[in-house]
Amino acid sequence: MITDNFQRSVSYMRFSVTDRCNLACVYCARKDISYLPHEDILRYEELMKLIGLARELKVSKVRLTGGEPFARKGFVDFVREVHAAYGDLDLRITTNGTLLAGKAKALFQAGVKRLNISLDTLDAAKFERITGRDLFWTVRKAVDECLDAGIGVKINTVALKGVNDDELPGLLELARKNPLDLRFIEFMPIGHSGGWSPERIWTADQILDAARNLADLEPVQEPTEARGPARMFRIRGGAGRIGLISPLSNHFCATCNRLRITASGGLRTCLFSDREYRLRPALRHPKLGIEKVRRIIELASKNKPMGFMLLREKIGSGAVCHTNMSSIGG
Repeated sequence: MITDNFQRSVSYMRFSVTDRCNLACVYCARKDISYLPHEDILRYEELMKLIGLARELKVSKVRLTGGEPFARKGFVDFVREVHAAYGDLDLRITTNGTLLAGKAKALFQAGVKRLNISLDTLDAAKFERITGRDLFWTVRKAVDECLDAGIGVKINTVALKGVNDDELPGLLELARKNPLDLRFIEFMPIGHSGGWSPERIWTADQILDAARNLADLEPVQEPTEARGPARMFRIRGGAGRIGLISPLSNHFCATCNRLRITASGGLRTCLFSDREYRLRPALRHPKLGIEKVRRIIELASKNKPMGFMLLREKIGSGAVCHTNMSSIGG
């Protein structure tokens, strides 16, 4: 298992299968963003090699993301192949839900037991303003299809003061009525979206205080591996739970256990760092290959930074990380 200089072990890797997305969310990507050429995107065969390496390095959890992963042709078949090859892997997917229609049963049969679906509002008009597309009901239907198929659903909601902070009652009701996890994520200064400012941060503590006035919440004690970065709360008398992810106001860097591989084959050891280690050239080199990639990952991970230190140094100068979230893979 990979262990860094802060004695944090890596057990979780995120793989972006594409940088392309059919939405243009205000906090994620510019509308004029340019995408990678086809030859610069990791092939499915190369992703399989990297996932195999991850298993050798004792990684137990893999998340496939984007961009929007379902925008890539053959993605469901790829998921099926990953599960067939590594059936013991905790395989998850993060999606915006707009291309999920009709795929829930196939995903469950392909071995996917959990999905993260991005949904920042329950207002269709506001959804279009945030994402640039009128697809709210498409996503809302996908949530129900996944629950009906037996897939565990986590709703990821970026907390935006002045945008969706008036929707807490409705969002809590969604979690009360449905067996899902609704997780609020503090708005982070990442990329060139231009919309971030301290005034737009709806903090985890502010959300929790307001939520406790609307529902009887019971803290859930889970191992870090199970809950990830979220503080979870059960809604008494309800079917679901809410979670709070606070990278700005109450960081969780000391327990960070993840690495990110971008769609172009770049290794990123911290979400708040622009430093990227190029794996694709070594992976495609006839005399280097996967063993060289292993060495790069091991050496780079040793120097995995504490993200809150980077945040503290740069928070007053605009974006902490200048790469758009859609290109990093979330």
